[in-house]
Amino acid sequence: MAIQRPKGTQDHLPDGSPKLSLDTQASAFQDVQDTARRVLSRAGAQFVSTPIFEEAELVKRGVGGSTDIVRKEMFTVYYFGDHGGFILRPEGTAGIVRSYLQNGLKQLPSPLKLWTHGPMFRAENVQKGRLRQFHQVDYEVLGSADPLVDAEAISLMVDVVSALGLTGVRVKLGSIGDPADRDAYNAYLRELFGAHVERLSDDSKDRLERNPMRILDSKSAGDQALIAELGVNPMLDFLGDEARAHFQAVQTYLNAWNVTYDIDPSIVRGLDYYRRTAWELHHEGVGAKSALGGGGRYDGLAEQLGGPLVPGIGWAFGIERLLLAMEAEGLDVPASGGPLLYVVALDDQFVGHAATVAMVARQVARAEFAYRAVKPGSAFRDAGRRGAQFVALIGSDEVQGNVLSIKNLTTGVQSTVPTRDLNSFLGDHLEQTGTAAAHGPAVPQENA
Repeated sequence: MAIQRPKGTQDHLPDGSPKLSLDTQASAFQDVQDTARRVLSRAGAQFVSTPIFEEAELVKRGVGGSTDIVRKEMFTVYYFGDHGGFILRPEGTAGIVRSYLQNGLKQLPSPLKLWTHGPMFRAENVQKGRLRQFHQVDYEVLGSADPLVDAEAISLMVDVVSALGLTGVRVKLGSIGDPADRDAYNAYLRELFGAHVERLSDDSKDRLERNPMRILDSKSAGDQALIAELGVNPMLDFLGDEARAHFQAVQTYLNAWNVTYDIDPSIVRGLDYYRRTAWELHHEGVGAKSALGGGGRYDGLAEQLGGPLVPGIGWAFGIERLLLAMEAEGLDVPASGGPLLYVVALDDQFVGHAATVAMVARQVARAEFAYRAVKPGSAFRDAGRRGAQFVALIGSDEVQGNVLSIKNLTTGVQSTVPTRDLNSFLGDHLEQTGTAAAHGPAVPQENA
């Protein structure tokens, strides 16, 4: 049996592949990334790229030692003896904040908006929408604690998924207050759950002393049944005056911008550096756990990583989960499309000439060529399979006359074009049809 890909990973395939679904379609991933780039760059966000592995200590501080991610789901890479190990990044925020501190990005205009996309890694139980290597779009804003920044971040997340055509999404909005508010809430939870400690899962017994808010995120059915039975008061009931005013200001902005949301008191972020605003974006089409992604304010993270106080807020969504939601709504993405021009030699001695013609044409459009000589009928069939719009045939007469015999496969119109005028011919067509964006030169992509 041939070697298979690792469990919990996916191949991203070219259009037309026999086993293609939207969440494995390479052009669909590109479309999500391009859409995010367009929406976020218009809002002033700049692309940033960080390594896919970081020091283990960064991830432990940045994600939190009490989380399932750190305790159960990290991929650790060891090398050369006694080094403490690197972690394949499970999320993007900690690395971006580390980069901000290490590279002096505080000198840039504030607030600094950054975004990225790329693979993340968690050793999860594999199920629909949950992979061990998955991909995220990530947006972070550093340098401002203004509730206007929070509202804009939420709005931009909605803008990205809306630009992809999704309609069945909903923002669930909450707040976890300030550190003093959270301390009061944790004291309440310790007292409440302490009387029922024997009914808690082993994980939640451990969390009871270290971080009781994490009990509310428990995956244990028994824990969730106990939470429902006790009627646990929400974090929102413990907000101080400043945190409550901040939360109200965020809602005021969202209301003014017609961003729909539901107040969800169950949303918590249990780590010490989280502050105030927290939210999730949900869609029923991605499986039992309907979250596409989420975000929150993390004003204490830079200090946790050894830097100064730097207010921050950010969000991320999983691209695979987003594509599953799009598929559930019957949405598709534009196919990558074929070449505008397919150049074919009718005799072996002219194959090199056909290649040259195609390479020159690439200055204005996507162009391909046949690597061996074929007859006209085969040339037209091959061009059709590739999705080409024009076929240029090169035989002895064309070479002698320094011309190209070109057929438009859409209209059936045939014409003779001087070789030197080919790019003008193609450019005129693109201008007339408005398809320059589809067939133009590839836009350089960021490395991620």
